[in-house]
Amino acid sequence: MPPSGMGSSAPLRHGCEDNWTWNRRDRSPEVRLYGPSWRVAHFHPTWSSGTAAVRGTRVLNNGRYYWELRVSQRVFGTSMMFGVGTRRARLHVDAFLNLLGEDEHSWGLSHKGLLWHAGRWTHYTKPFRENEATTVGVLFDGVAGTLSFYKDGASLGVAFRGLHLVREPLYPIVCSTAARTEMTLTLMKRDFVNLQDRCRAAILARARSADALARLALPARLRDFLAEGLDEPQPFQPVDQNAG
Repeated sequence: MPPSGMGSSAPLRHGCEDNWTWNRRDRSPEVRLYGPSWRVAHFHPTWSSGTAAVRGTRVLNNGRYYWELRVSQRVFGTSMMFGVGTRRARLHVDAFLNLLGEDEHSWGLSHKGLLWHAGRWTHYTKPFRENEATTVGVLFDGVAGTLSFYKDGASLGVAFRGLHLVREPLYPIVCSTAARTEMTLTLMKRDFVNLQDRCRAAILARARSADALARLALPARLRDFLAEGLDEPQPFQPVDQNAG
Protein backbone atom coordinates (compact mmCIF):
# COMPACT_ATOMS: atom_id res chain seq x y z
CA MET A 1 0.00 0.00 0.00
CA PRO A 2 1.43 3.44 -0.89
CA PRO A 3 2.00 5.97 1.88
CA SER A 4 -0.99 8.15 2.71
CA GLY A 5 -1.62 10.71 -0.01
CA MET A 6 1.11 9.21 -2.22
CA GLY A 7 1.42 6.79 -5.09
CA SER A 8 0.07 6.57 -8.62
CA SER A 9 -3.51 6.12 -7.41
CA ALA A 10 -3.48 9.14 -5.08
CA PRO A 11 -6.46 11.47 -5.60
CA LEU A 12 -5.80 14.71 -7.51
CA ARG A 13 -2.13 13.82 -8.00
CA HIS A 14 -1.97 16.31 -10.89
CA GLY A 15 -3.54 19.10 -8.84
CA CYS A 16 -1.87 21.57 -6.50
CA GLU A 17 -1.58 22.11 -2.77
CA ASP A 18 -4.63 23.66 -1.15
CA ASN A 19 -4.64 26.06 1.79
CA TRP A 20 -7.41 26.14 4.38
CA THR A 21 -7.90 25.36 8.03
CA TRP A 22 -10.51 24.91 10.76
CA ASN A 23 -12.70 27.92 11.41
CA ARG A 24 -12.03 29.34 14.87
CA ARG A 25 -15.35 31.20 14.80
CA ASP A 26 -17.39 28.28 13.51
CA ARG A 27 -16.99 25.49 16.05
CA SER A 28 -18.36 23.96 19.21
CA PRO A 29 -17.06 25.48 22.48
CA GLU A 30 -15.84 21.93 23.20
CA VAL A 31 -13.31 22.08 20.34
CA ARG A 32 -9.87 23.59 20.91
CA LEU A 33 -7.72 24.51 17.89
CA TYR A 34 -3.94 24.75 17.90
CA GLY A 35 -0.84 23.88 15.91
CA PRO A 36 0.41 25.40 12.63
CA SER A 37 -2.41 27.48 11.11
CA TRP A 38 -4.83 26.02 13.71
CA ARG A 39 -5.06 22.68 11.90
CA VAL A 40 -5.24 20.47 15.00
CA ALA A 41 -8.75 20.01 16.42
CA HIS A 42 -8.88 18.74 20.02
CA PHE A 43 -12.32 17.58 21.16
CA HIS A 44 -13.66 17.67 24.74
CA PRO A 45 -10.38 18.61 26.53
CA THR A 46 -11.54 17.37 29.98
CA TRP A 47 -14.59 15.12 29.68
CA SER A 48 -17.42 14.73 27.20
CA SER A 49 -21.12 15.34 27.76
CA GLY A 50 -22.18 15.55 24.12
CA THR A 51 -21.08 15.90 20.50
CA ALA A 52 -18.74 18.64 19.26
CA ALA A 53 -17.89 19.67 15.69
CA VAL A 54 -15.82 22.19 13.77
CA ARG A 55 -16.29 23.50 10.24
CA GLY A 56 -13.49 24.11 7.74
CA THR A 57 -12.93 27.40 5.93
CA ARG A 58 -12.91 25.85 2.44
CA VAL A 59 -16.04 26.28 0.27
CA LEU A 60 -16.24 23.08 -1.78
CA ASN A 61 -19.00 23.59 -4.33
CA ASN A 62 -18.12 23.17 -8.02
CA GLY A 63 -14.49 22.16 -7.34
CA ARG A 64 -12.54 18.97 -6.73
CA TYR A 65 -10.78 18.74 -3.36
CA TYR A 66 -8.95 16.12 -1.35
CA TRP A 67 -7.84 16.35 2.28
CA GLU A 68 -6.48 13.98 4.90
CA LEU A 69 -7.11 13.83 8.62
CA ARG A 70 -4.69 12.18 10.99
CA VAL A 71 -6.83 10.75 13.79
CA SER A 72 -5.19 10.15 17.16
CA GLN A 73 -5.15 6.69 18.70
CA ARG A 74 -8.08 7.63 20.95
CA VAL A 75 -10.62 6.15 18.52
CA PHE A 76 -13.66 5.14 20.57
CA GLY A 77 -17.04 6.33 21.76
CA THR A 78 -20.45 6.76 20.21
CA SER A 79 -19.30 8.54 17.07
CA MET A 80 -16.26 10.17 15.50
CA MET A 81 -17.22 11.52 12.09
CA PHE A 82 -15.75 13.00 8.90
CA GLY A 83 -17.67 14.66 6.08
CA VAL A 84 -19.21 17.83 4.70
CA GLY A 85 -22.14 20.08 5.47
CA THR A 86 -23.73 23.47 4.99
CA ARG A 87 -23.76 26.32 7.48
CA ARG A 88 -27.08 25.01 8.75
CA ALA A 89 -25.46 21.83 10.08
CA ARG A 90 -25.27 21.89 13.89
CA LEU A 91 -21.84 22.02 15.52
CA HIS A 92 -22.75 21.19 19.11
CA VAL A 93 -25.39 19.20 20.94
CA ASP A 94 -25.56 18.02 24.55
CA ALA A 95 -26.18 14.40 23.56
CA PHE A 96 -24.13 11.53 22.16
CA LEU A 97 -25.21 11.07 18.56
CA ASN A 98 -24.12 10.92 14.91
CA LEU A 99 -24.11 14.66 14.30
CA LEU A 100 -23.00 14.62 10.66
CA GLY A 101 -25.92 13.35 8.65
CA GLU A 102 -28.52 13.86 11.38
CA ASP A 103 -30.52 15.88 8.84
CA GLU A 104 -30.42 17.00 5.20
CA HIS A 105 -27.70 19.62 5.88
CA SER A 106 -24.73 17.24 6.25
CA TRP A 107 -23.19 13.98 5.02
CA GLY A 108 -20.80 11.93 7.15
CA LEU A 109 -18.87 8.73 7.78
CA SER A 110 -18.61 7.49 11.37
CA HIS A 111 -15.69 5.51 12.79
CA LYS A 112 -18.12 2.61 13.09
CA GLY A 113 -18.15 2.29 9.29
CA LEU A 114 -21.60 3.79 8.78
CA LEU A 115 -22.68 6.53 6.38
CA TRP A 116 -25.22 9.06 7.64
CA HIS A 117 -27.45 11.56 5.80
CA ALA A 118 -30.93 12.93 6.49
CA GLY A 119 -31.17 10.91 9.69
CA ARG A 120 -30.63 7.58 7.93
CA TRP A 121 -27.61 5.29 7.92
CA THR A 122 -26.17 2.54 5.76
CA HIS A 123 -23.20 0.18 6.05
CA TYR A 124 -20.12 1.36 4.13
CA THR A 125 -16.93 -0.17 5.51
CA LYS A 126 -15.51 -2.10 8.45
CA PRO A 127 -15.52 -0.30 11.82
CA PHE A 128 -12.22 1.40 12.65
CA ARG A 129 -10.08 -0.39 15.21
CA GLU A 130 -10.50 1.28 18.58
CA ASN A 131 -7.48 2.94 20.20
CA GLU A 132 -5.47 2.73 16.98
CA ALA A 133 -4.38 5.85 15.09
CA THR A 134 -5.49 6.11 11.48
CA THR A 135 -5.56 8.51 8.53
CA VAL A 136 -8.86 9.33 6.82
CA GLY A 137 -8.89 10.84 3.33
CA VAL A 138 -11.88 12.73 1.93
CA LEU A 139 -12.39 13.35 -1.80
CA PHE A 140 -15.07 15.85 -2.78
CA ASP A 141 -15.91 16.04 -6.49
CA GLY A 142 -18.23 18.98 -7.04
CA VAL A 143 -18.42 18.31 -10.77
CA ALA A 144 -19.54 14.67 -10.51
CA GLY A 145 -21.37 15.43 -7.26
CA THR A 146 -19.68 12.65 -5.27
CA LEU A 147 -18.06 12.28 -1.85
CA SER A 148 -15.58 9.43 -1.36
CA PHE A 149 -13.43 8.31 1.54
CA TYR A 150 -10.00 6.72 1.95
CA LYS A 151 -8.48 4.98 4.95
CA ASP A 152 -4.71 4.73 5.41
CA GLY A 153 -4.21 5.31 1.67
CA ALA A 154 -6.79 2.77 0.46
CA SER A 155 -9.94 3.88 -1.35
CA LEU A 156 -13.24 2.93 0.30
CA GLY A 157 -15.26 3.97 -2.77
CA VAL A 158 -17.98 6.52 -3.44
CA ALA A 159 -20.09 7.19 -0.36
CA PHE A 160 -22.56 9.85 -1.50
CA ARG A 161 -23.85 11.16 -4.82
CA GLY A 162 -25.88 14.17 -5.93
CA LEU A 163 -23.87 16.80 -4.05
CA HIS A 164 -23.59 18.94 -7.20
CA LEU A 165 -27.30 19.65 -6.73
CA VAL A 166 -26.73 21.34 -3.35
CA ARG A 167 -27.09 25.11 -3.81
CA GLU A 168 -25.88 26.20 -0.40
CA PRO A 169 -22.11 26.44 0.28
CA LEU A 170 -20.63 23.14 1.49
CA TYR A 171 -17.69 22.91 3.91
CA PRO A 172 -15.54 20.16 5.44
CA ILE A 173 -16.73 19.19 8.94
CA VAL A 174 -15.48 16.76 11.60
CA CYS A 175 -17.06 15.87 14.93
CA SER A 176 -16.54 13.63 17.94
CA THR A 177 -18.33 12.43 21.06
CA ALA A 178 -15.15 11.06 22.63
CA ALA A 179 -13.12 12.97 25.22
CA ARG A 180 -9.59 14.16 24.45
CA THR A 181 -9.60 13.04 20.82
CA GLU A 182 -7.67 14.83 18.10
CA MET A 183 -7.95 15.19 14.33
CA THR A 184 -5.14 16.95 12.46
CA LEU A 185 -5.65 18.38 9.01
CA THR A 186 -2.59 17.28 7.04
CA LEU A 187 -2.50 16.85 3.28
CA MET A 188 -4.75 19.18 1.23
CA LYS A 189 -4.99 19.20 -2.55
CA ARG A 190 -7.30 20.67 -5.18
CA ASP A 191 -7.78 20.57 -8.91
CA PHE A 192 -6.78 23.54 -11.03
CA VAL A 193 -9.66 25.73 -12.12
CA ASN A 194 -7.98 27.05 -15.27
CA LEU A 195 -4.55 27.88 -16.75
CA GLN A 196 -4.35 31.09 -14.71
CA ASP A 197 -4.84 29.08 -11.53
CA ARG A 198 -2.16 26.60 -12.60
CA CYS A 199 0.33 29.42 -13.28
CA ARG A 200 -0.33 30.97 -9.87
CA ALA A 201 0.41 27.65 -8.17
CA ALA A 202 3.72 27.39 -10.07
CA ILE A 203 4.76 30.91 -8.98
CA LEU A 204 3.77 30.35 -5.34
CA ALA A 205 5.83 27.18 -5.27
CA ARG A 206 8.86 29.51 -5.34
CA ALA A 207 7.51 32.76 -3.85
CA ARG A 208 5.93 31.49 -0.62
CA SER A 209 5.35 34.72 1.30
CA ALA A 210 3.94 38.22 0.90
CA ASP A 211 7.47 39.61 1.21
CA ALA A 212 8.66 37.39 -1.64
CA LEU A 213 5.78 38.56 -3.84
CA ALA A 214 6.50 42.20 -3.00
CA ARG A 215 9.99 41.81 -4.48
CA LEU A 216 8.57 40.75 -7.84
CA ALA A 217 8.24 43.44 -10.51
CA LEU A 218 4.52 42.90 -11.07
CA PRO A 219 1.43 45.12 -11.41
CA ALA A 220 -0.40 45.53 -8.10
CA ARG A 221 -3.51 43.77 -9.42
CA LEU A 222 -1.54 40.70 -10.45
CA ARG A 223 0.34 40.68 -7.13
CA ASP A 224 -2.99 40.77 -5.28
CA PHE A 225 -4.23 37.79 -7.30
CA LEU A 226 -1.11 35.82 -6.41
CA ALA A 227 -1.42 36.76 -2.73
CA GLU A 228 -4.90 35.23 -2.58
CA GLY A 229 -3.24 31.83 -2.86
CA LEU A 230 -0.90 32.32 0.09
CA ASP A 231 -1.41 30.45 3.34
CA GLU A 232 -0.37 32.91 6.03
CA PRO A 233 -1.63 32.88 9.65
CA GLN A 234 -4.33 35.45 10.35
CA PRO A 235 -4.36 37.61 13.50
CA PHE A 236 -6.17 35.98 16.40
CA GLN A 237 -9.81 36.98 16.83
CA PRO A 238 -12.03 36.14 19.80
CA VAL A 239 -14.24 33.11 19.25
CA ASP A 240 -17.99 33.35 19.65
CA GLN A 241 -18.60 30.64 22.23
CA ASN A 242 -22.30 30.69 21.38
CA ALA A 243 -21.74 29.92 17.69
CA GLY A 244 -23.03 26.59 16.43
